[in-house]
Amino acid sequence: MFTGAFPIAAEHARARDSRRAKDAAPDTWLTSRTAGVLAHVSSLPGAYGIGNLGPGARAFIDFLAEAGVHYWQICPIGPTGYGDSPYQLFSGRAGNPYFIDLGELCDNGLLKPTELEPLLALPVERVDYGRLYELFWPVLARAADRFAASGADQIGGFGSLREFRREHAGWLEPFADFMALKAHFGGWAWNAWPEAFSQWHAALRTSAPGSVGREADRHVFYQYVFFGQWERLRRHARVKGVGIIGDVPIFVALDSADTWQNRAVFRLDAHGQPLAVAGVPPDYYSAYGQLWGNPLYDWEHLARTGYAWWIDRLRAAFELYDIIRLDHFRGFDTYWEIPAGAPDARTGHWLKGPGLTFFEAVRAALPEARIIAEDLGYIGPDVVELRRSAGLPGMKVLQFAYGHDANNVNLPHFFPADSIAYTGTHDNLTTRGWLEGLAANIAAQVDEYYQLGGKQSAWPVIRAALATTSRLAVIPIQDLLDLPATATLNRPGTTEGNWQWRFTAPDLASLAGEKTKTLRHWITLYDRLLGRAIRDYSEPQ
Repeated sequence: MFTGAFPIAAEHARARDSRRAKDAAPDTWLTSRTAGVLAHVSSLPGAYGIGNLGPGARAFIDFLAEAGVHYWQICPIGPTGYGDSPYQLFSGRAGNPYFIDLGELCDNGLLKPTELEPLLALPVERVDYGRLYELFWPVLARAADRFAASGADQIGGFGSLREFRREHAGWLEPFADFMALKAHFGGWAWNAWPEAFSQWHAALRTSAPGSVGREADRHVFYQYVFFGQWERLRRHARVKGVGIIGDVPIFVALDSADTWQNRAVFRLDAHGQPLAVAGVPPDYYSAYGQLWGNPLYDWEHLARTGYAWWIDRLRAAFELYDIIRLDHFRGFDTYWEIPAGAPDARTGHWLKGPGLTFFEAVRAALPEARIIAEDLGYIGPDVVELRRSAGLPGMKVLQFAYGHDANNVNLPHFFPADSIAYTGTHDNLTTRGWLEGLAANIAAQVDEYYQLGGKQSAWPVIRAALATTSRLAVIPIQDLLDLPATATLNRPGTTEGNWQWRFTAPDLASLAGEKTKTLRHWITLYDRLLGRAIRDYSEPQ
């Protein structure tokens, strides 16, 4: 009798401890039901070879507002490096100049229409990064040089360039110097530069060749234009009732202004080489794991400084976005350390991250911060406990609902209210592509669960996501367009063909009419339109 009762007593103890942890955890900020659409800026319709912050972005926001969608989610918007990934940036603070609407510079007399013709000839359904690199930068440099020669201090509506430079000097000057020196040294990473330039300091530019100063000034101008256009787009979104969900990667790139300027924050040797690098072990995406190569943080140093560098980073993100998704949340509990020089991620091991003390410091400094924890993958109860204790909602992906793991908390009927439901993310196949690739036995289960009726369409799965108890449901634009796997934006663990997919103005127009009405009807039907707060009690009519 005793041996039979012990497991029950243990289960009661675990349940009691779980209730205590839940009672001690702060409530999440996610208190009302809304809907969002995921579309990275690079994927937007528009001219000049890549999505930008101009008319295509405004038209997309107009569509979201008409459909009753309250949030637009994007990937990181910084300048991308090797591989064109927005998760490997030259700066976590700067904007990507590729996203500048060059048409506005033409309207302001800084470019000539004939100078834009080669960019207008680039494909509109994908990004050709090689050709874009060759054609875009000389055109943008020409605009910067003309602006400098004019002696002007502003472009209409963007305010003073001198004031912008003064306000953002803490990150802007190091970033501009970094990009200029990188060009001067033939694109080599900063830890291969001469010793005199191996770390940023305020007087660095005085010892650099004059061409470095001129190129740095161009990069200041690019950021001035980017942030001017970004702020105007945010104002347009606010008027339309659309908030923006941004993305903050947990790690920064080794070859970045962030690392170059703040070497003490990272675990580097005296020559700037990483002592170990970041990644994840073998998982759903790759049998070899993922070798990201990012430098790891010196969490002891960060703790001694009150996590000031991280808090400053998050504060800057909230100046750009209404909500942020904190990428790879589990790394704050435990992170995968891979020996420097390892060929893949399999030889790594887990180390403890900063845990709750980090999030308590963030909450004290940024009490109104609205953060989504990206807690996908194979995670244990410690990560869940950290997320709950930090008061953060997590993510659920409907594509993981069958054949993913034995516990399978991704079945929609298990979703907690304080979560964000996704049909898929930027790292998943499109939902139609996923459906078309399912094994026969799983396909039958999925067909019955989502009532597909034998059709391999994303729309029944979209409806299921909107119907979940998750208070926020986010749908990738590829799923609204019901596109096959060829429209997948990123395939983790691969280096070719990612981040290239785009949708076009005709694609957006195809959603108008009945599809927009259907989407708005479902958003209304499942109480996601008005953002009404949900309470655990009833009231009379």
